[in-house]
Amino acid sequence: MTDLIARPDSALVSSLHPSPNIEPRKPGMRPSMLILHYTGLPNVDRALDVLSRPDCKVSCHYVVDEDGRVIQMVAEEARAWHAGVSYWAGETDINSASIGIEIQNPGHVLGYTDFPSVQMRAVMALARDIIARHAIEGRHVLAHSDVAPGRKIDPGEKFGWGWLADHGVGHWVAPAPIDESDPGLTLGARCEEVHRVRALLAAYGYKIDPQGAYDADMQTVVKAFQLHFRQARPDGRLDRSTLDTLTRLVDASGLKDDRIA
Repeated sequence: MTDLIARPDSALVSSLHPSPNIEPRKPGMRPSMLILHYTGLPNVDRALDVLSRPDCKVSCHYVVDEDGRVIQMVAEEARAWHAGVSYWAGETDINSASIGIEIQNPGHVLGYTDFPSVQMRAVMALARDIIARHAIEGRHVLAHSDVAPGRKIDPGEKFGWGWLADHGVGHWVAPAPIDESDPGLTLGARCEEVHRVRALLAAYGYKIDPQGAYDADMQTVVKAFQLHFRQARPDGRLDRSTLDTLTRLVDASGLKDDRIA
């Protein structure tokens, strides 16, 4: 078993709260992704308790409290149990491929709140430190909802992804304005726009078959995309705003994929 953390990996850490819920990363794997979560619990003490109890079988590398304190629970060299069943860009063992940060917020069930500026500044500083040390690409700074669409919705539509990108964390383009008169496509639609969105989402990294109709599964992935990149209305609706934002995001990433016309 991997040893419990004995010293912080970052100078930004305020304290250690070791979790036993760890194991070695899969052989040959190193952190190439940074996954951001919210705790979904009422306070940081409750979060630390859950994330360090063997019976809960969850953990993370870092917790960032509302006051900006950074608590490390798992050494970066170890595999924490934060992502669960997940996928990104062909990788299914996200825990072995990532570092996980839990951000204290009660979440949607317990009264979802804005993320305080002091907390966001701490997340930004910690993320920049991790990204620099592990050479993590902006496209691989992700929400839990990106890697587990439908199963997870955190850190949610109030999280400041655009602000983080302005400060060197993650990949972002300004979302296209929403046209309230645009109803979007109806479920079951099969057209060039559906084919293109499926191909773009798959190329960017989301788990989706490039072929098929605008069905409930596709709607779930579209909503996950919106929770990160078009937060004003994360309803899963395939409208012009979503297509335009997604197109420019993929173009800005420099990704090339022969499925994209």
